[in-house]
Amino acid sequence: MAAILSTGASSEVPFTYSIERSDGRKFTYSYGASSLTTSYESASTSKLVTSVILLRLVDKGILSLTDKPQKYIPSWPVNSTDAIYNMTLAHLLSFRSGMTDELLCLHSASGNFENCTKNIASANASNTYAPGSVFYYSGAHMQVAGLMAQYVTGSSWQDIFAQFKSETGLFTSAAYDLPSSSNPRLAGGMHWQAREYLDFLRALKAGTLLSSSSMTELLKDQTSSSQMLYSPPKTDLNEEWHYGLGLWHECQSTTYNCNSSSGRVSSPGAFGAYPFWDRRKNYFGIVARQGSAGTYPKGINIERSVRRKADAWAACTF
Repeated sequence: MAAILSTGASSEVPFTYSIERSDGRKFTYSYGASSLTTSYESASTSKLVTSVILLRLVDKGILSLTDKPQKYIPSWPVNSTDAIYNMTLAHLLSFRSGMTDELLCLHSASGNFENCTKNIASANASNTYAPGSVFYYSGAHMQVAGLMAQYVTGSSWQDIFAQFKSETGLFTSAAYDLPSSSNPRLAGGMHWQAREYLDFLRALKAGTLLSSSSMTELLKDQTSSSQMLYSPPKTDLNEEWHYGLGLWHECQSTTYNCNSSSGRVSSPGAFGAYPFWDRRKNYFGIVARQGSAGTYPKGINIERSVRRKADAWAACTF
């Protein structure tokens, strides 16, 4: 693996590749000025983190996956006659709420989190997609879910994240700070270190973060009966992946013919970071890198360049 990765694996930027097998043995290789403690922008790798944080509120009985935004958010701008009115937290975390449009305020450091979220809802209120009928990959869904959490807890997202850190000991130096701490983009606005994300994946795999019922929902194929209206893996890789709650079910095929109950799940980011958990081969890992927006296939390709050797290493008894 080191010999392959030492060539740069076609990456235009430094990266760190690290995997851990079931017995705790690790392999790590850094190319260029990168390490397990380099801070990287998360892009969409934060989606899995956000989903787990919200599911922990479900486990505490504070939220329910069947809750609707209007239960908690005052002056919710979606009316009962609108097609997307019956969206639930489960629809939001699986990107099946019926919303498709993001607004620029989602990327504005001076934006107001609540106002932006309500404006996003208003912009999507006239959509004709019934919740659950379509999958559309967008950051809009998790902003709504986050605002629900803020109202039901009476806390800011930063305080919710701080409580998660305190309870788990994870992501101690990480932050939801993009585009700003006051207007965090929950679907893509973290900074983290690779070692922190690996700790998170280890705890997730061990089952210590979520109840068994929430783990089932997290890992369930939520999109088996939904139209995949917009899916980056389909657009950029010509692969038909499905989605759980904040994570992808990968399938290296133009049609979905994979086993969602035991396959590979992941949460790639636009800059090429690629955290994954191979449930069949029983190991997890990450490619940590930060290229330009839209270069996420490069991170996936780094991992795929050594996957056969990683599979063999994970299965080896020595």
